[in-house]
Amino acid sequence: MRILHVFDHSIPLHSGYTFRSLAILRQQRALGWETHHLTGPKQGTDEEATEAVEGLVFHRTRQPPPWTRSLPLIKDQAIVDVLARRLEAVARQIRPDVIHAHSPVLNARAALAVGRRLGIPVVYEIRAFWEDAAAAHGTFRANGARYRIARHLETMAVRQADAVTTICEGLRQDIVARGVPEGNVTVIPNAVDPEEFAHPLPPDPALKASLGLSDAVVLGFIGSFYGYEGLDLLLEAMPAIVARAPQVRLLLVGGGPEEQSLRAQAARLSLGESVIFAGRVPHQDVARYYALVDAFIYPRHPMRLTELVTPLKPLEAMAQRKPVLASDIGGHRELIQHGATGLLFPAGRPDAVADAVADWVAHPARAAALLDQAYRYVTEVRTWANSVGRYAPVYGRLARP
Repeated sequence: MRILHVFDHSIPLHSGYTFRSLAILRQQRALGWETHHLTGPKQGTDEEATEAVEGLVFHRTRQPPPWTRSLPLIKDQAIVDVLARRLEAVARQIRPDVIHAHSPVLNARAALAVGRRLGIPVVYEIRAFWEDAAAAHGTFRANGARYRIARHLETMAVRQADAVTTICEGLRQDIVARGVPEGNVTVIPNAVDPEEFAHPLPPDPALKASLGLSDAVVLGFIGSFYGYEGLDLLLEAMPAIVARAPQVRLLLVGGGPEEQSLRAQAARLSLGESVIFAGRVPHQDVARYYALVDAFIYPRHPMRLTELVTPLKPLEAMAQRKPVLASDIGGHRELIQHGATGLLFPAGRPDAVADAVADWVAHPARAAALLDQAYRYVTEVRTWANSVGRYAPVYGRLARP
């Protein structure tokens, strides 16, 4: 089986998107499949070159002409055009059995055009709808003209693809509602590699001391600071949390679009040493920061994106036997069973965040009792071997004999 994957971006860039992609490729190769890899212009290269990263070779696509980059609709079409030209050249060289295009829809449009010309079936994998991600990031106005255009393009792509895969049940239901037969949509859920988390590091006393956490109960968030993550709600809840549990400190590791506004909010609330912004850390050091955290919290806001899409981070926390506290939006409910594998609290309310944290601190044995069930769930059910195995019937149905 020879698969040509089309990604938005890839390693060595670090994001939840690239980590999922890397896990898929490693597991597909472990199954004996031959994978090839193409990235779109977002990778940030001006040359149509190849790059070897962690034993994988990626074909890179040059960026569109500079004059197109400030004109939204023209920019999007230019991305499709340059990607389609690069994809067709690579596909003619590789002769894949399947082209597998991953979000966003611009990748699918290029893949569908090339697939039709060359007679190669196309799988389109949706990790989030382009229109919802853009609205959450502030690029599109929700239900505005560009949002509706993007939604139309997504709907056309899922109807035209030979098969559709997606990461969770919420997205699957939405895809089916757009007129795609249920049998043509397969869920390939986010997962973990149990071996990667089999030997978690002990807390580093020196690192803990340097962050002012030596005698603290540490609540943590490690990831990108996007508005939908709800970190503003978490900061809003911190005065009430500290009033009820003075030993609690919040450790925020990472960065992103909301970092400056979050720092300003923390200053406005006079949170002082209660909140530690550790900044971005090298990927090889992330495990050291995970080891400092006593419980992870994911207070995502309720909105269409978070109701439909499941994150990866809570699974990684469970794999390291860390308690997980999360808002009860749809994407979390697919991952976390309240009172069994984690603790859920009402979304969008700082008081609910404060109550959940205070209850966790006051009843540590109750939270500890969840860890074994959560660990079994991720290491027996939510493994990449289980998830990636679901591609076999999808590819097998489409590949030429």
